[in-house]
Amino acid sequence: MKVSDSMTEQIYQVRPEYLNGAGRLFGGKLMQWIDEVAGLVGIRHTRGDVVTASVDNLKFICGAYEKDLIVLTGRVTYVGTTSFEVRVDAYKEDLQGMRYPINRAYLTMVAIDTDGTPRTVPPIEIETESERAEWEAAKKRREYRLHRNREGF
Repeated sequence: MKVSDSMTEQIYQVRPEYLNGAGRLFGGKLMQWIDEVAGLVGIRHTRGDVVTASVDNLKFICGAYEKDLIVLTGRVTYVGTTSFEVRVDAYKEDLQGMRYPINRAYLTMVAIDTDGTPRTVPPIEIETESERAEWEAAKKRREYRLHRNREGF
């Protein structure tokens, strides 16, 4: 399966109920949307159910405000045996269609069967240099995750 086969884009508009006391989009709401997009990418890639195992990186670059359009794009960056990594980028899109990054997150997902048992994940076909670079970076992030787990984090 190609990376592009499971890429997902989701668009939301920031509504008043999504704002914190400072008038910005709640970070937790954005995190929810990120998790949803990662799950959709996972379902498309594995053709089945997935669960979120961890969020390794969640970097807030700038805020979003009421009526802003938020575009989230997700794609598989690395595949292991039963788990895989999904990168989700969030952008604020203006009325001319220009996108400005507001967040990047890497999530580890696990494919599960109907009993909730981990199952094998289909491999991905790397087609571009960008995808190859992301795969190599994901291997480093995986090693870092494993190291942190051994250390008890």
